[in-house]
Amino acid sequence: MTETVTRQPLGAGSDEVALITTGAEAFSPPRRPTQDLALVRHRRHRRTVDRVMTVALASCAAVAAVPLLSLLWTTLSHGLSRIDPTFFSQSMRGVAGVGGGALHAIWGSVLITLTATALAAPIGLGAALWLVEYADRSRSLLTTGLARAVRTVVGVTAGLPSIVAGLFVYALIALVAGPGYRSGLAGAVALAVIMTPVVESACEEVLARVPGELREGALALGAPRWRCVTSVVLPTARPGVISGVLLGVSRVVGETAPLLLVAGFTDSMNLNLLDGRMASLPVYIYSQWQNKGVAAAAYDARAWSAALVLVVLVLALNLTARLSARWATRKER
Repeated sequence: MTETVTRQPLGAGSDEVALITTGAEAFSPPRRPTQDLALVRHRRHRRTVDRVMTVALASCAAVAAVPLLSLLWTTLSHGLSRIDPTFFSQSMRGVAGVGGGALHAIWGSVLITLTATALAAPIGLGAALWLVEYADRSRSLLTTGLARAVRTVVGVTAGLPSIVAGLFVYALIALVAGPGYRSGLAGAVALAVIMTPVVESACEEVLARVPGELREGALALGAPRWRCVTSVVLPTARPGVISGVLLGVSRVVGETAPLLLVAGFTDSMNLNLLDGRMASLPVYIYSQWQNKGVAAAAYDARAWSAALVLVVLVLALNLTARLSARWATRKER
């Protein structure tokens, strides 16, 4: 860059002062007033567009939050009427009006969901481990094609309606135990069919984010692949895997159609997954709302209270999953 010496007078009777400017400044044309005005208009336009888009996006977020807040307020205002010790300590056995509770439905939901988690979590995690740690690193055309088929089946299964999973399990059990068989185990199998693709997708995404340097370091030290997976990959991805499992649980804990088909409903306490019908919170809500007897207001109150318990349970699971994922992200940083 060249330098140019220019002289500018300071006024009458004063000496000239030499100003050293760069070549670009010396030969740049002076800025015109029209150019300054265009620049000001452009900046005003950008600020206006930015404000309009900010208001529009904030309005979209508010509109999206309105249904959720309305649901929470409606459920809370109607459901608090029966949130009492009786509701959590009694079943509906022998109750035909005021009174009773949802103890049998709460225990049924807990047992069915835990059993479904015990069935779906190992299968989903195992499939994700095979896809990420073995199939994606294999050069075999057969393995690559099989991995592609597995991902396609997982994607299709994740989009199936829950009633289809219930019908599948119902037809499967009808071949073994007869068409009239209902049990909590059958309901758990139906929920596991719905939950498995959710767990697999979440775990696959988490495992793929494990840094490759950790795997390479373990393999360079002479560790076999299975030791690398169990000692390096899984401990690193543990928070994300837990978050994926919790998301799967929150996905199935409110399902009604498959449980209505294969688990049935009962007014009595049943803690045996293999022995007869077993109640659950979603089916309890449906039963109280659909089969109103004497004192219909009591049935409505029990249905709303059970819905409130279910909503709080789902929100707690989702909140725990999000906090776990955020903690995992901070740990990676």
